[in-house]
Amino acid sequence: MSSPASPDLRRGASAPPAVPAGSTALNSPLTSRSILGMRVDVTTYADATARIMAWTQAAQPRYVCASNVHMVMETNDSTEFRDVVNGADLVTSDGVPLVWALKALGVPQAERVYGPTLMLHVCEAAAREGVPIALYGGTSESLEEFVLFLHTNYPGIEIACLIAPPFRPPTPEEDALYTQQIIDSGARIVFVGIGCPKQERWMAAHTAQLDAVLLGMGAAFDFHSGRVKQAPAAMQRLGLEWLFRLIMEPRRLWKRYAKHNPRFVGKFLLQLLAQRVIDWGRTARRS
Repeated sequence: MSSPASPDLRRGASAPPAVPAGSTALNSPLTSRSILGMRVDVTTYADATARIMAWTQAAQPRYVCASNVHMVMETNDSTEFRDVVNGADLVTSDGVPLVWALKALGVPQAERVYGPTLMLHVCEAAAREGVPIALYGGTSESLEEFVLFLHTNYPGIEIACLIAPPFRPPTPEEDALYTQQIIDSGARIVFVGIGCPKQERWMAAHTAQLDAVLLGMGAAFDFHSGRVKQAPAAMQRLGLEWLFRLIMEPRRLWKRYAKHNPRFVGKFLLQLLAQRVIDWGRTARRS
């Protein structure tokens, strides 16, 4: 059940340095860039984890999106969904192509903040600080395996609530029941793993009701329980994680990648060209 992407966060290894709740990094506004109209924030694992933990301590309901090319193109195709993502309190650069895009847009310090790895940083902090968490998504079997992973690697972590919703849209009665279960559990962090764009819409609709910090984690439950393989680190660094996942699940993913990837490249190159023209014009006017 090991996860190849995150050995540094296992028991016995040193955790990344935490950012104190009152630090300048936490109190300062985030640098952000618009990629095809969708906001992406420039952060790090330590900074994002510190913000999330500070929100839980202050009992501030928030939601966090881990963005990749798929999410960018979903927001490009839907104004409603763009508003959902842009309304998040933190949008991390989950996908390597978005890190490249941020650097091309003038943020050389941009780095990847991958959702499944961010989840482990947050779980480590939650176990250390006694913050109860909830898991929403997956199946009963996958949640059981993931819980075993968490208890093995983060002794003392408090998992207050487990919900495996149906793969169809829940009925209003089911949704109200699940929401109340999370409220009654006292969970202050909710990891949501029902896939993009469903999980982002769910978080936007439920954040205020739950009075917790919600994090959209996609397939992280299955990655860390070992049910789904993650791309080798080298492929991730090269921005080829999509290719690995396509090889693993061709029937489910080929339409997504065929639809989104070429359009993202073309549209972002046009955005970048337009930005270069604007910058050139400003420079010319000053000279």
